[in-house]
Formats: sequence, structure tokens, C-alpha cells
Amino acid sequence: MDPNGCVKDQNEVIQEFNAQLRAKVSELRAAYPNATFTYVDVYSAKYNLISNAKKLGFEDPMKFCCGNYNDQYVQCGRKSDDGTVSGTACNDPSKYISWDGIHYTEAANNHVAKLIVNGSLSDPPLPLAEACRKA
Repeated sequence: MDPNGCVKDQNEVIQEFNAQLRAKVSELRAAYPNATFTYVDVYSAKYNLISNAKKLGFEDPMKFCCGNYNDQYVQCGRKSDDGTVSGTACNDPSKYISWDGIHYTEAANNHVAKLIVNGSLSDPPLPLAEACRKA
């Protein structure tokens, strides 16, 4: 595990994949100069979000909004045999990065989307509106 609680080996595989993808996008740019190719580093956006969760106004990035019962994972919305829902949602999903341990919350997705749209994670580093109009 790394200092943020992420699986280090898996992150290294993702980083290597992204390095190869970025290199392939560069090759495609050279091979097709009249086309526009944009590489977007979504991994960095999500890892940054997890690394800086508290600074960005989120709770513990390893906790999730729905499916938490007495600090144990329970399938979101799961009912016991007597009909009691044990995997209920939190009161304020905007404070969580993960909705259910798998999917991002609307607030986390909005954070990532803003970085994509403004171009700060793109190569070339252009806002999306400009990248689409680049001649």
C-alpha cells in the first residue's frame, strides 16, 4: 500500500499503461497531422483527489457514502431477511469521493470533469472547447 492507502503495484501498472498510451497518442499525431488527438490523464485527477481529499472538502477517501453499516461494507441498499435496510446512504454525499466503494459521487465526478474540461490534464494542455476547434 502507498501512503494514501492505494495498492502500489496496481498504480504502477496504471502509470505504465498511461505512459504507453501517451506515447501512442504522440505517434498517432505524427502519423496523422491533420487529425487532432488529445491525451487526458484521468488517473492523475483521481489520484490527486484521493491524495488531497481533506483539502478539497471531502471526508476520508477510503470511506464511502452508501453501503456502510457500523464501519463494515454492506451492499448499498441491501435488506436483511426482515426487510431492514442496512446499507443506507449517508446524509451528505457531496462530502464523499466514493458512492458505494466502486462508483464516484456526483461531487467527485464534477471535480474530475472540471479538470478535464479546463485542459489541465490534457496533452496538449488546452481547454476542451479549444481542443475541439483546433485547426
